[in-house]
Amino acid sequence: MAKDRLQKILSAHGVASRRKAELMLLAGRIKVNGAVVTELGTKADPDKDHIEVDGRPLTHIGERLYVALHKPAGYVTTVSDPQGRPTVMDLVTGVKERVYPVGRLDFLTSGLILLTNDGDFAHTMMHPRHEIPKYYLCHVSGTPGPQALRTLSSGVTLEDGLTAPARVRTVGQVGGDALLEIVIHEGRNRQVRRMMEAVGHEVRNLVRTRIGNLALGGLTPGQWRYLRQEEADALRRWATGGGPRGGAAVPRAVPRAVPGATARSGRASRAAPASPRPRRRSSPLMGRGK
Repeated sequence: MAKDRLQKILSAHGVASRRKAELMLLAGRIKVNGAVVTELGTKADPDKDHIEVDGRPLTHIGERLYVALHKPAGYVTTVSDPQGRPTVMDLVTGVKERVYPVGRLDFLTSGLILLTNDGDFAHTMMHPRHEIPKYYLCHVSGTPGPQALRTLSSGVTLEDGLTAPARVRTVGQVGGDALLEIVIHEGRNRQVRRMMEAVGHEVRNLVRTRIGNLALGGLTPGQWRYLRQEEADALRRWATGGGPRGGAAVPRAVPRAVPGATARSGRASRAAPASPRPRRRSSPLMGRGK
């Protein structure tokens, strides 16, 4: 195997994302042939060079795996948590290789999250230039008016800057509240919640229903499944612009009934991804899966 940059090798072997691997290098946690390496441009050949991570030899990954998980609310999207909170890794204990999350989904939000041991796949899915859309079904307090919807669609000024324009549509109602479909392609912390707060509407429930052309489908909170290789390949092609944006290879989610909700129109109801079950206002959490 030809030499490659260490951060790419570490990512490809499922150690960490390329960005985190760079931080590991700078922190002096990587050795090549017994010598600590801190230069980001350093190259090595994993078939010939002895690479260590935190004193442990780099092991070759086995089968490349891709996992779709319905993350319940109340779990953090990390491999470990210093505060002792449950993580998504607690839900995928039956996976036969070590995997790690691709991107993030905040603590109180449920829905689709990907995990893999394929570093190149993770890098492709998370790279900002690919602008992969993430679809959310959002139960908000009250009903946003035309001005609020225009603001969301043109960009919202948050403390960390102006957001990119979102695609927003009202797909139903729950009592006096609105059910929105929101599509963004950025990955800021708690972005949808902060966007809605900025236009005066609290998020009651938030579920990510789709990433690119991959839908949550019938997974219930806490359930996961392996993606077929053709599904992972379709996602990769979709992300890099090499496949149809409609995502025919991976069917969209079938809408589920929302207690007390009425669809905005027949067209909106057919197009909406899987719906969350809105909770009482006193509880911001979705139910945890088994």
